[in-house]
Amino acid sequence: MDLKSLIRDIPDFPKPGILFRDITTLLQNAEGLREVVDRMAETCHPYNPEAIVGMESRGFIFGVPLAYKLGAGFVPARKPGKLPSAVYSAEYDLEYGTDRLEIHQDAIAPGKRVLIVDDLIATGGTARATADLVKQTGAELVAFCFVVELLGLNGREKLPPDVPVITLVQY
Repeated sequence: MDLKSLIRDIPDFPKPGILFRDITTLLQNAEGLREVVDRMAETCHPYNPEAIVGMESRGFIFGVPLAYKLGAGFVPARKPGKLPSAVYSAEYDLEYGTDRLEIHQDAIAPGKRVLIVDDLIATGGTARATADLVKQTGAELVAFCFVVELLGLNGREKLPPDVPVITLVQY
């Protein structure tokens, strides 16, 4: 199945000059959604993850069914102030300023095998912050998996060089 054909291009969103890759059209397509989750599971299975970490909010969409298929737990990486217990925190750069992600300190036991999942890798800042969170837990980061990769933004360069990066669609 050609997943690219299910992703809509929106020119000049969120501002002029940006070509936004809209995955909502992919999510609406039952066969396409199933294909994405199945491909992610097939390519990530060899890494034998025990926990899937998905970033707020689109990482949740793909992370939960992937965790189910791989027999792993799911850990949400949330924006600040959304988690009720003690958290680890990691900051990342935005176009204008910074933001943070957090996970519960007891979400992943040291030594557990972790896969980080999100819908898209662009500049790599969010994925890098999530990797920093996993490191704080003492767990082992085994791979990253993204539905879409925007190659021109060089997001992979911000990620640990020894950790595999899996993408299903590249632009």
